[in-house]
Amino acid sequence: MAIYIEKGWLVENSTLIAELYEEAFGSKFCRAIPDKTNRILMLSKSFQPEYSFVAYREGSIVGLSGFNVTTGSLTGGIGVKGLVKSLGFFRGLWACAVFSLFERKPEKGELVMDGIAVISECRGQGIGSLLLDKIIKYAKTSGFESVRLDVIDSNPRAKKLYESKGFVAVKTERFPYLKWLVGFSGSTTMKLDLREHTNRTPTPI
Repeated sequence: MAIYIEKGWLVENSTLIAELYEEAFGSKFCRAIPDKTNRILMLSKSFQPEYSFVAYREGSIVGLSGFNVTTGSLTGGIGVKGLVKSLGFFRGLWACAVFSLFERKPEKGELVMDGIAVISECRGQGIGSLLLDKIIKYAKTSGFESVRLDVIDSNPRAKKLYESKGFVAVKTERFPYLKWLVGFSGSTTMKLDLREHTNRTPTPI
């Protein structure tokens, strides 16, 4: 079935997008906001659609890719004020501290990936690859020099996908003492130099 990808989404789809993100990354944020319903509500109110691409199949949302640039990011609406208002003072500050562990600031001329999520029943069908291709194309046409991302140590499949697109590992970090908090014990930073990158044709679905 045909997949089409659009930049951003309509506000009425915010909860669906938050549920999709939660399905993919909820385990990373459960220490920040233990209650799943509260996490989804917070995400639905905090996401900035203009910093994302959404994949559709037969009119239904099946995938999401976010990005982070100097002007903003998909998760850029998650801030201290909103968290404290939603969760209370102490819980809000705790959530903010946990979220700060995932924060990645882009350098000048750089686009940072802010996660790729695909609904469970559609994984392994190339949708994540198409979303990644869209991000790379957007970065090139927008004048960025590189794309950077982090891949966790428990996701070797994702690392292979990034390598197939030309990403190169530039740094690996190990932090087993934080696994209880963030859900993984290490990550690898990968980078794609767009000045050397050649056009690649996405694999049809």
